[in-house]
Amino acid sequence: MSDVRDAAQQQFGSSAEAYRVSAVHASGADLVRIGELTGEVSPRRVLDLGCGAGHASMAVAPIAGEVVAYDLTPAMLRQVEILARERGVANVSTRQGDAERLPFGAGEFDLVVTRYSAHHWHNPAAGVAECFRVLVAGGVLLLSDIVAPEDPLLDTHLQAVELLRDRSHVRDWRVSEWQRMLAAAGFEHEVIMQWSLHLEFKSWVMRLATPENRIAAIRVTLDEAPDEVKAFFRLQSDHSFDIPGALLRARKAQ
Repeated sequence: MSDVRDAAQQQFGSSAEAYRVSAVHASGADLVRIGELTGEVSPRRVLDLGCGAGHASMAVAPIAGEVVAYDLTPAMLRQVEILARERGVANVSTRQGDAERLPFGAGEFDLVVTRYSAHHWHNPAAGVAECFRVLVAGGVLLLSDIVAPEDPLLDTHLQAVELLRDRSHVRDWRVSEWQRMLAAAGFEHEVIMQWSLHLEFKSWVMRLATPENRIAAIRVTLDEAPDEVKAFFRLQSDHSFDIPGALLRARKAQ
C-alpha cells in the first residue's frame, strides 16, 4: 500500500496546480449542491477530506465557521492556500495526512465533505468509519465521487482505463458498495443526486501527465471495448467519454 501512496504523492504533487485550474474540479452541479446542503447544516467546523486543490473547501467556506482542508499531498495543500488567497477566504486551514487515520478527536466536526477523492482510498470502509468517529452526533458526511456502474462488464472497463491513466487509482466504488459501507459504519444515508461527467480525453490524460505508452493502451482498450460499453460511456471519436458520479448524504444519529 505504501507504494500506491507514494505514487499518489508523486503524481498529485507534480500536477497539483493543474487541479486548481481544472474546470472539471472547479465547477459542477454536485459542487453547487454541496454548498446548498452545507447551508442546511450551518456547520461550526468542517473537514474537507482528500481536499485536493480545495474547491469543495471554497464552496463551504462562506457558510462554515472554520474549514480544515486535509490531504495526503503537501503540494495540493499549497494549492488550497493559493486558492484561498486568490478568493480572499480567511477561514480555511490546511493539514496533511491519510484519510484512513485522521489526526482528530471524536466529535470534532459538524460536517465532513469529500469530493473526487475516495476512489484513491485504500480502505474506504476505514475512511468512512473515521468520518463517523470525528463527526458530532447529528453530524453529516457529504460524499461525492465518480462511481462504477453496477454491471460488471461496465465496471471492469471503467477500472481498467482509470488505472492505466492513474497508477494511484484504487477503485471507483458502486453506489451499492458505498451504501453498504455507510450503513456498516452506523450512518443513515441517502443518494442526493447522480450525473454524468464528461471527460475531454486530452485534458484528462494531460492533467496527470499520463505517459504516452499508457495513453496508447487506454485508446486501445476503448477502441476494442464491446458496443454496450462504448454506448454506456458515450465514447467519442477523439476518445472523450462520460463517466457516472454520485453525491451521497450520510447522517450520524443524534
